[in-house]
Amino acid sequence: MPHIALVTLVVRDYDEALSFYTGALGFELVEDTDRGDGSRWVVVRPRGTGGTGLLLARAKDEAQAASVGAQTGGRVGFFLHTEDFDADHARMTAAGVRFLEEPRHEVYGSVAVFEDLYGNRWDLLQPA
Repeated sequence: MPHIALVTLVVRDYDEALSFYTGALGFELVEDTDRGDGSRWVVVRPRGTGGTGLLLARAKDEAQAASVGAQTGGRVGFFLHTEDFDADHARMTAAGVRFLEEPRHEVYGSVAVFEDLYGNRWDLLQPA
């Protein structure tokens, strides 16, 4: 098994999630297929990679809706690597991404925590 292909992220709405991930974060849309039952198979991933993608899955019931934005219990649950921390941080800030802290330079690299549109926490990280 060479890699994890997809990670599911439960969202409120497909189109608002697509707007955030492809617009503010600059991800590419890999697939958006109507499944015929009111649901869609929507996959995004960081542009230019063949790596792990996010399956954006609209909440189907109250229990799933309650998990939107809290899928990792308030912890950083997603780690977005970059090769140009300063440029990506500036671009994301200009696009309205909410950073929860100023950039830090740690032994392991440059990092800043941000939230997606639902409140899920992410690290923008340029490894040392």
